[in-house]
Amino acid sequence: MTSNKEASIERDIAALDDLDRQTLLARWRSAFGKDAPPSLSQGLMRNAIAHEIQIKAFGGLLPRTVSALKAAAKPDAVAASRRLPSRGARFVREWNGVLHEVEVMDDGFLWHGQQYRSLSAIACAITGTKWSGPRFFAMTGKSR
Repeated sequence: MTSNKEASIERDIAALDDLDRQTLLARWRSAFGKDAPPSLSQGLMRNAIAHEIQIKAFGGLLPRTVSALKAAAKPDAVAASRRLPSRGARFVREWNGVLHEVEVMDDGFLWHGQQYRSLSAIACAITGTKWSGPRFFAMTGKSR
């Protein structure tokens, strides 16, 4: 890429600061082929349009990055990304002089012979108040 082209792109992006809302809406339609969301601020429109200018000039994300982002956006990705130990691992916590032991199962956790979907539900059952299960069982390095 030549420095003249880079300078031109920089000027195009800098010029977005001087555009009013109606002109930004027109630029949005031109850049994205559809109307901008009605509540979108001018600042966000400027940023998105500037990003699109850069993508057209320099290229977008690598296909593997796009795939990783799409996978991370799926609802199950959050649960899959948690760093839970494998089946059979145990969490141990003393609370009010009572030792509580929780076993990791394939589809949840076992505590006192009852299966739970989350550590937070067990922490709540133990304490009687809302807790973050991972925090209660010291998975985050913090305790309440």
